[in-house]
This record gives sequence, structure tokens and C-alpha cells, in this order.
Amino acid sequence: MSANSFGGRIKMHTFGESHGRAMGTLIDGFPAGVSINLADVQAYLDRRKPGTSAWVSARKETDTLEIVSGIFEGKTLGTPICGLVYNQNARSEDYEKIKDEPRHGHAETVWKNKFGHIDYRGGGRSSGRETLSRVIAGAFCEQALKKVAPKMEIVGWVSKVGEWTCDESIAEKSDRAAIDKMPGRFPYKDDKFISKKLESAKAKGESYGGVAEIIVKNPVESLGQPVFHKLKADIASAAMSLGATLGVDFAEGFESVSKPGTEFHASDTTKQYGGIQGGISTGQTIRFRVYFKPTSSILDIAKKGRHDPCIVPRAVPVLEAMTAVILFDHWLWSKTDKLEI
Repeated sequence: MSANSFGGRIKMHTFGESHGRAMGTLIDGFPAGVSINLADVQAYLDRRKPGTSAWVSARKETDTLEIVSGIFEGKTLGTPICGLVYNQNARSEDYEKIKDEPRHGHAETVWKNKFGHIDYRGGGRSSGRETLSRVIAGAFCEQALKKVAPKMEIVGWVSKVGEWTCDESIAEKSDRAAIDKMPGRFPYKDDKFISKKLESAKAKGESYGGVAEIIVKNPVESLGQPVFHKLKADIASAAMSLGATLGVDFAEGFESVSKPGTEFHASDTTKQYGGIQGGISTGQTIRFRVYFKPTSSILDIAKKGRHDPCIVPRAVPVLEAMTAVILFDHWLWSKTDKLEI
């Protein structure tokens, strides 16, 4: 299997299986001399770990990060940064039936067809647990971004679960810390509403898809390349590399195609471009949404195992992390866009 890396100037290489010994990431190309607060990296990891509420996966993992290389005396060395998280609470017996009867709609079916021999336990490398490796890299990149662009802020929330839509007015005025305290990261006037829906789904063996919305406030201007590696293209590539994704849209979304040009390009606003024009950031708020299908662990499998009835709440910090990787990668790239000599 190849294609386990993502990035340009910053290369993130992820590895590990859900029920293997460990998950990890190798970050190559990260500049030397950047001060890193490992407690903040751990806090970022804790935001996506399982076992944090009654309706997410009950798998109890501490997800404690161990840095193997690339950091000395609190600063990056410029050498590859390797981080490991050991799996401690795998329950492989839950997957014996899946060994012979793969979950309908899960990647394990096509993986088996493609590779022949796979680790079926917990979905192996096709498990959502793979995403913790991405969060490690994103946490490093976000700390670097805060030094070069201290006003920039990446904030995400769940804007839709199944047929239920969040209260956008609450979402828009909330920061990351506030959203993290909301059940399901779902901004809503009744803070118990979505919990009840998902607890009911879990009890019945049902699952739901949904939409995650990400905004980048005060982004650095002029990030992105004008042809290949447009900023929105790299964001879309990162988002669509997550399991269960169905699509990505930007700014006002696909509904914009039905508007006449005189309305869409109204000169009194530029929010319709979502902070990106010609593939390059304008310095205005970047906005995009990622659409997820319902999880494939349903009915008896969901009732007997430890599965999320909706993965979107835990996808939010992963998307924030991937956004940080892309933005820092493009910031480094931008330093070579022109030379005044």
C-alpha cells in the first residue's frame, strides 16, 4: 500500500492500524527552532478521542502522545518529527463476524478485494482512528501558525446531523472552546436536543450522516497557487481523504450555481467567494463545509460493538487540524513565491 503521505513543503506521513500496537505520524519538512507546547498538542488529541460521551464510541483510549524524534528542549530540530499513540483498549472479538461478513458500505470490503490480506479488526487502517495521526501533525502546524499569524483562528462545528440543522447564529459567535462544550459540537438553543437524538440512534443501532462547517478567521493573505495546488483544491483534497466523506463546498455552497451573475457578484459584498479567489486566499474569512454519509456500523453490529452513531462531531477537530497543515504548508510555500533581488 502506498499513498500514506499528504502535503508539500510539510509532509505528513501517517501509519498504524486501529487494533495494532500503535498509531502514529511522521512530519517531514517542519522548520527548526519552533517552540512547541506538547501539552497543547495532547489537548488537541483529547478533543477527538473516543469515550467522551454516552453516544460516541465507548472505546476508552487515553491517546497519550509519545514524541520519538524531532524535538529537543521544547523546540523543533528541523529533522523528522515522529509521534506515537499506543492502542490500549482494542476489543478485537467484536469484529469476528466482520471477518467473514464485512459491513455493508464500509471500506473494508473494497480493501479486501484490492489487497487480499487485511487487518479486519476495528477496520484496520480504514478506521476513523487513523485520523488521530493527522491531528498530531495539525496541532504542530497550528502552533506554528499562531506565531506567524496570531490573529488567525480555525473554528469548526457540526452544522447538520441527519435532518436536523444547527443554529447558525449561535455558531457564528462562538469560539472553539465554546463549541467544544456543546453536545456533539452542535450549536443549538436546546443543548440536550442532539444528545437525545444520538443516544436514541445508538440504542436502536441507527446511524446518521451530517455536515461539518469550518471557518478560518483572519487568514494570511495570498496563500495558495493559481493553477495546481489552489488553496481550495488542497482543502478539498484533505477533506475528501477522510473516511465517509461525500463532498465539499465553499462559501455559500452549491446553491450559488442557481444565482445569476449580477446577483452572485454583487459589489457590496465578497463573502460569496469564501475568502478564496483564483485559488488564493484574500485575507477574508475562509468558509467550507464537508458532507459525511451515515456510518456503516448499524443494527446488531452497532448494538454489540463500540461505534459512533454519527462521526461528524469527532471529525470537526480532524478537519481543523488538516486545515492547519494546509495553511502552514502554503505559508511556507509563499515565502518562495517571489524574490526582490
